[in-house]
Amino acid sequence: MTSANLPVDWHAQELLLLHEVMKLVGRSLSPEPVLREMLHLMSELLGLNRGRIVLVDDDDHQQARIHLAYGLTAAERRRGRYSPGEGITGRVLAGGQAIIVQDIDADPLFLFRSVRREQLPEDTVAFLALPIEVDGRVAGVLACHRIRSRRRRLTDDLAVLRTLATLTGQLLQLERLVQAQTAQLQARNAALTRALDSASARYGLIGRSPALLQALGELERVSQSQATVLLLGESGTGKELFARAVHLASGRRDQPFIKVNCSAIPDTLFESELFGHERGAFTGATQARPGWFEQAHGGTIFLDEIGELPLAMQAKLLRTLQEGTLVRLGGQREIRIDVRLVAATNRDLAQEAAVGRFRQDLYYRLNVVPIRLPSLRERREDIRDLALHFVNRANQAHQRNVHLAADALQRLERLDWPGNIRELGNVIERLVLLADQAVVHASDLGRFLPDAPGAPDTEPGAPRAVTPGAPLVRDYLSAQSHDARQLSHALALHGGNQSRAAQSLGLTLRQFSYRLRKAGLR
Repeated sequence: MTSANLPVDWHAQELLLLHEVMKLVGRSLSPEPVLREMLHLMSELLGLNRGRIVLVDDDDHQQARIHLAYGLTAAERRRGRYSPGEGITGRVLAGGQAIIVQDIDADPLFLFRSVRREQLPEDTVAFLALPIEVDGRVAGVLACHRIRSRRRRLTDDLAVLRTLATLTGQLLQLERLVQAQTAQLQARNAALTRALDSASARYGLIGRSPALLQALGELERVSQSQATVLLLGESGTGKELFARAVHLASGRRDQPFIKVNCSAIPDTLFESELFGHERGAFTGATQARPGWFEQAHGGTIFLDEIGELPLAMQAKLLRTLQEGTLVRLGGQREIRIDVRLVAATNRDLAQEAAVGRFRQDLYYRLNVVPIRLPSLRERREDIRDLALHFVNRANQAHQRNVHLAADALQRLERLDWPGNIRELGNVIERLVLLADQAVVHASDLGRFLPDAPGAPDTEPGAPRAVTPGAPLVRDYLSAQSHDARQLSHALALHGGNQSRAAQSLGLTLRQFSYRLRKAGLR
């Protein structure tokens, strides 16, 4: 028996094909070399000729074309264009089911579009076409010709082709994931580069808006003087960072920077904390202790929320600022200090002084160089850079890998942020910790945003964000406060969980159940 007449070990041929294809899988991020060799081996080892991979166009989903082929000329590949439902290939695209044509001459649906009949063998030719799925959708077709009289079972060919079609879909899906992540990383790196390159990212202050640059300009002009600086503005605008910037821009940058939050000190401890105490000055004072002013000697002291300072302490602070000396609690000796004061408040100190809640002489002593810090709604062009900074910081702190899509950044820029930079930072940290996917889009932001003025309108029944640690206070609501559509929407949103649905609407479980019954939903 000649070698030409020896029986073919088809099982060995199949294993060889799969082995050679899998060897190529890990060598390139592009699937094309793997798929091109796969079509070649289908023909050489199994006799599945003129194999082609037809893919739906990215720009026009109503058109598909031959993307890769083996045994077809360039002209034949160009002719291979199909609409869903058109011919055998189009029907596989539209229906997602494999189609086997036993005899292409006997099937009126076969188009002979790519390869003319005269270019094919005179034998009976079959055509096999199988769907290629990516992300659960039909993205293309794997097809080939087959001589029907071959000594190999059709079912064996179909089994191999199903495996190869599945592998093709997985390779194409992997390529799309890599391309999407690469594009996202490139966009993120470009945004971070812009933020890092920003000329206004000085002293840890991120932004390039005119309002911020004006405040920075004023800060730098007075930094080399010894004048007291009063930082004014809403809560959360970054007063501590500005105070530290005053210190870093001055000749005192190598000396201590002491920050004191006046609103966090009990009235009975103010004098001891600020000016220190001697041993035995009060019960428990077992040893002398220098206060914050002494610890800041030669450097800068930052008194935040200075409007909270009791009137009795205001008089002692004024004397210390005027004389450059202090006396510890329980002491007799004057201690000379050299300290530059930066104060901050979100109150209107002029109004407070006018009604007697703040000493006028201290106000005039503090109001030497007032610098107003802009709110975040006055510097919307900085929100993108700040958000990216907070995302990067939160990812590093919590070992996460969450990023903001372009539409999410645009939505953040439209908000008013009554809590300013502090609020933005808290929202971003919450988002990084709780996000379900690596890339957060605008449609995903709703559950992370506060229910505050300036936030975009939400759908009826959508969950309202609650500030961590804030008491949950429910306003009085009438029995008609929510209609059936809102109740149903809240239930669907929370998977039928009535407790969570009730909480999202600001109702108790009892109130929610009563409204369900009244609306006929129970």
